[in-house]
Amino acid sequence: MIMVRSLAFAAAFYLWSALLAIAATPLLLGPARWTLSMFAFWSRGINVLLRVLCDIRVEVRGREHIPAGAALVAPKHQCMLDVFASFAELPATVYVMKKELAWIPWFSWYANKVRTIVIDRSGGATTLRQMVREALVRFEEGRQLVIFPEGTRTKPGAKGDYKPGIAALYRELDVPVHPVATNSGVHWPAHGFKRYPGTIVFQFLEPIPPGLKRAEFMRILEERIETASTKLLTE
Repeated sequence: MIMVRSLAFAAAFYLWSALLAIAATPLLLGPARWTLSMFAFWSRGINVLLRVLCDIRVEVRGREHIPAGAALVAPKHQCMLDVFASFAELPATVYVMKKELAWIPWFSWYANKVRTIVIDRSGGATTLRQMVREALVRFEEGRQLVIFPEGTRTKPGAKGDYKPGIAALYRELDVPVHPVATNSGVHWPAHGFKRYPGTIVFQFLEPIPPGLKRAEFMRILEERIETASTKLLTE
């Protein structure tokens, strides 16, 4: 039964995404906030599909810690839903996108409209300087830059390998970092089609203020995310 419901969700997810992307094309002629609103609508639609087809509910905790203005947001990364979820909760999300995705129709058009930061991941220090330069411009617009500090998806309960890139951005951008814990991988595994019933929780944690030393910042970031995410697995 889980496989049948999971396949039904996969089909509905791609259909919903494709139809909305095409139907919303005229929004590209308007301001970026229209496209951001469409992203939020799309994300909420995914939550509805999860609830109806897979008996998965999405719960957001710690709303008092959701940034209203410029900030770095650092979520635990266990599945693709971690990416989609931010559109429904953050007022003006911006992501970093690898340049290889910049040619995909509709996807790239919308990404360009909301001023996604496009990078060459092999660029090293040059790429970091570009990210800082463009992030500062986005922060002037009150945007929230979402960075997954582990860099890739990890299994629930597995301790991630926290990359130094977020520490460099934290130092250069001088804005608070908002950690986010989750148990999403329990119900939406990183690989495969199966989706398992239950409640996916995204928990916004107390923000880390700017100005800390690199080692102290990384210790606090990892400790908060891992402690809260592990606790969610025991509920």
